[in-house]
Amino acid sequence: MRRYGTTPGRPEEYRQEGARAVRPRDAATLIIVQAGEEPRILLGKRSMKHKFMPGKFVFPGGRLDYVDQRVKVSSELTKTVLTRLRRETRSDVTDAKLRGLALAAIRETFEETGLVVGRPSTDKVQTTSQSWSQYFAHGVVPPLEDMDFIARAITPPYRTRRFDTRFFMVHDSTIQSDPAEVSSASGELLDLHWLTLDDARETDLPAITRMVIDVVEERLKIPKSKQQTEPAPFVRNAKSKWLTSTL
Repeated sequence: MRRYGTTPGRPEEYRQEGARAVRPRDAATLIIVQAGEEPRILLGKRSMKHKFMPGKFVFPGGRLDYVDQRVKVSSELTKTVLTRLRRETRSDVTDAKLRGLALAAIRETFEETGLVVGRPSTDKVQTTSQSWSQYFAHGVVPPLEDMDFIARAITPPYRTRRFDTRFFMVHDSTIQSDPAEVSSASGELLDLHWLTLDDARETDLPAITRMVIDVVEERLKIPKSKQQTEPAPFVRNAKSKWLTSTL
């Protein structure tokens, strides 16, 4: 198993006084890689008002909404990606939910940055979601077949907020809007920037985000056509010890 340079830190550092063990909520994050002599990734700073990771630089993303599992689009995740997403999941996690997580990453990115990540389409998609309606108004559908699943991490127990996050990666060829026009429409992320991997490492990052940047760097060393076949690290905490397996 490939090992990455960053560890999440000491488990006791994550325990919050008075917090009870809560079930993590499903969430998704999107890493967009901008091509160039030095590849760049999009990061934004979380507001200091947030209770979860205030002031940290992170990738766009957020919680899975029920509507993400219900929206009907013509694109699908590749079999290779879906197979890896299925590994080490609870029995109640359906393919619709896994697909919904990828869609959540697209929706959250649109809400938080204004970027339209998709592929052109004339499909008329019916939805009651305002966010999805605004997204589809751009004449696109989510580029599920282009999405790579590169990492998974679960927030340790005894945090007031816990997430079971899947990290997806796409290349900037999927952007159907001006990549220079990024804005914090939802207020979730501030100071949005396209940064080289080294510059990104100089920001105030959560340890998991730092580890995922290592994963991105390794993936970019191989041809794009083979990236989706690469494994994804799965990091979680059990009995005050960090466990990492390969999906």
